[in-house]
Amino acid sequence: MPMIECTLIKGYEEKTRKLLAERVTDAASSTIGAHPDQVIVTIKEVPAANYMRGRVNRKPAAAPTEPEVIVREYLSAMEKRDLEKAKQYLANDFTMTFPGGASFKKIEDLISWSSKRYKHVKKSFENFDTSFKGLNATVFCNGYLEGTWLNGETFSQIRFIDRFSVSDMKITSQSVWNDMGERLR
Repeated sequence: MPMIECTLIKGYEEKTRKLLAERVTDAASSTIGAHPDQVIVTIKEVPAANYMRGRVNRKPAAAPTEPEVIVREYLSAMEKRDLEKAKQYLANDFTMTFPGGASFKKIEDLISWSSKRYKHVKKSFENFDTSFKGLNATVFCNGYLEGTWLNGETFSQIRFIDRFSVSDMKITSQSVWNDMGERLR
């Protein structure tokens, strides 16, 4: 049964401390095979006056926005066609790849391409999964698409999976897989 203690400068929000404990639990479970119920994580907080690095007392840094939150907000802005807001979540070198190998660097190019496929599409989500490697994250989401084809007929229950790479709180890439092509036949 592993027991892991973390020490933080006092001042991080409760939700940040909880997330840290959850992620440390997951890391221990996946690394040594311990069931999460057997992993003990404690967080000790020290006052800023009792914390020094480089001969300077420090204050806690702001916790970054969760990658899943960034992806959810981006997808919400895209669905509402608030393109200016959606662009705020994207890195300068952002790329996106859609079924059939269609690849874009600009949201407007995606909108133009998709306007030849359907009038409207909406995603309903079943799962979000995030993995980390250092400061970079990969976010997968999956669920179903519904919307309206160009001929006015509606569609629903089309499976999709999106994979996002997030770095420095910006989305650097999006890869999309779905069964729309199967429904078009």
